[in-house]
Amino acid sequence: MKALRSLIISGEEVLPLVEGGKGIAVSNGESSGAWAASGGVGTFSGVNADARDDKGELIPVVYHGRTRRERHEELLSYSIQGGITQARIAHETRAGKGRIHMNILWEMGGAERVLKGVLEGAKGLIHGVTCGAGMPYRMAEICAEYGVYYYPIVSSARAFRALWKRAYHKFANLLGGVVYEDPWLAGGHNGLSNVEDPNQPQDPLPRVRDLRALMRECGLDQTPIIMAGGVWRLDEWEDWLDNPELGPVAFQFGTRPLLTKESPISDEWKQKLLTLKEGDVYLNRFSPTGFYSSAVSNPFLRELKERSERQVAYSHEPVGEHDTEFAVGARGRKVYLTAHDRDRAVGWVAEGYTEALRTPDSTLVFVTPPRSREIRKDQIDCMGCLSACNFSNWAQNEAGTTGRKADPRSYCIQKTLQAISHTADVDNQLMFAGHNAFRFRTDPYYANGFIPTVRELVGRLCTGA
Repeated sequence: MKALRSLIISGEEVLPLVEGGKGIAVSNGESSGAWAASGGVGTFSGVNADARDDKGELIPVVYHGRTRRERHEELLSYSIQGGITQARIAHETRAGKGRIHMNILWEMGGAERVLKGVLEGAKGLIHGVTCGAGMPYRMAEICAEYGVYYYPIVSSARAFRALWKRAYHKFANLLGGVVYEDPWLAGGHNGLSNVEDPNQPQDPLPRVRDLRALMRECGLDQTPIIMAGGVWRLDEWEDWLDNPELGPVAFQFGTRPLLTKESPISDEWKQKLLTLKEGDVYLNRFSPTGFYSSAVSNPFLRELKERSERQVAYSHEPVGEHDTEFAVGARGRKVYLTAHDRDRAVGWVAEGYTEALRTPDSTLVFVTPPRSREIRKDQIDCMGCLSACNFSNWAQNEAGTTGRKADPRSYCIQKTLQAISHTADVDNQLMFAGHNAFRFRTDPYYANGFIPTVRELVGRLCTGA
């Protein structure tokens, strides 16, 4: 493989190897600090990060507010405290080497307040901020206020053009790089647009070439592009190294750092990663954000898929083929289905899916009574972790609502990500992963269940393998 050349990232010369940020305690101060100490760029997640007290003990997240807005304020307080905690840990762990970035989700609740709060409380400890899942126009201005480099995460040149024209051209000096995230291969939330087919992956090289061409038009020919999503070993990307069409390129690894000794995920999660087969990661649209996301196809995701398959359209009055009565709920309120859908609904009820829940799209979804109670409780317990949530209908506005019905086809993302991050339950919770996660099982590096340290992994990556 060609020699791996260092790059200037966030003001320092480092290896062009970036740890991808993974939310809610999956990328933390220990893992990101270890990555930076190995000469690269470590990234801790600022999405509801774990806070610790003066003794280093985890501060449990407990909500006392009676309303969503009160709980939302508590969540933001926890988030800011947690981000500062992880920044300090990362700073101490890196021992003066590498760079530390913080990753946030622009669509998370109170994103601007959390970003400002952490940067204020951890001044000088964070060198860059990466941000995706939305169009983070304000990120540049906020980072400039604190003298911190910013790194938008995009999946197309078109998305970057919009960001540049509206805001980023005013703060070009602190644009540390642009993260291109492959929307078909990356784990977690992906940037697939409505005009792109989730079942037809596109080669990232032409898309990144287009991004670089646009960046050159903006005078950003030497600003690094960070390739994220689908990167496993660098000898498979050798044609990207020293490629004059692409300019300076770094590589981001989100999934491989999960399987390191410093990774805070449970041993059960690590062992699960070693068993995955090709195709076990599922690109889906169940997330309450409305974005596509990629996660391991476990019982949690299969239940969501089956839930949506038990779904029929209804009308309040007989219209066209919707002319067959069906009684919904304890009061037996009548709606109208097609004759075929009524037969399906009767069959589901006979199987025990007796609760018909209305969706915002004038459909009914059939679930068991225990599942119905769980869905309603999760919706009521909402703490506003997103700027707008399809599942609970919370929105970060004066009304506190999206104005649409809560959607029972989705789930409480805060609840499940907190659970998988802090328990051993890997079957009944959402487990984000990139589509190359199956390679843990086939890569000889991980033979006999070997789990490297971060330093060992970075050294391995530098060899191309």
